[in-house]
Amino acid sequence: MKINEVEALVGITKKNIRFYEEQGLLSPRRNSENGYRDYGQEEVDTLRQIKLLRKLGVPLEEIRRMQAGRITVADGMRRHLVTLEREQRSLEQSMELCRCLKNREERLAELDAGSLLAEMEQMEQAGSTFQDKQYGDVKPIRYAAAVIAALVMTAFMAGVIALMIWGFTVEAAEAPPLPLIVVLVALPAVVILGVLLALIQRIREIQRGEEDDAKNY
Repeated sequence: MKINEVEALVGITKKNIRFYEEQGLLSPRRNSENGYRDYGQEEVDTLRQIKLLRKLGVPLEEIRRMQAGRITVADGMRRHLVTLEREQRSLEQSMELCRCLKNREERLAELDAGSLLAEMEQMEQAGSTFQDKQYGDVKPIRYAAAVIAALVMTAFMAGVIALMIWGFTVEAAEAPPLPLIVVLVALPAVVILGVLLALIQRIREIQRGEEDDAKNY
């Protein structure tokens, strides 16, 4: 199977599949004729196992240990449950702080954020973990960067097409044969199509948070 087929079958993006390969969790065979990766049922089963464990929040290092046979699934779950219980306690502490702020009935201008942040830092030093949504605040910037880059490349390629057509029109007598003109114009047009497809893929990745997720691997 090709990677597109595996993506559709398992429901894991190509970017994540390649990431798991880079991490040594997946080792597809190479087609001796064309050098492309050749995925089989074994790789599909492995990806399903990874998908299941990642949905449960199991770290990649734990999955690697399970694959190597150094620990069993039960061992991994015991260790992961300790992590989940710690996260649950942290979530309960976050909820308690939210309740305290709710009961104060303060306006934002009256809120002593400094003392609360200091209190949260002490709790973090003791092992608590709080949600931090700051990274998601820059998501619109990432959208804008992807769109601007795509627009610049598209405009450049469109200018190349326009310049070629103008040149062939002005010097019609010295213009190459029509089939060659079509090929020359088609090349930058294909680049434009590729850029637009890449932009769509990039926007989907940002929406799904794949890039953010990878930082936790």
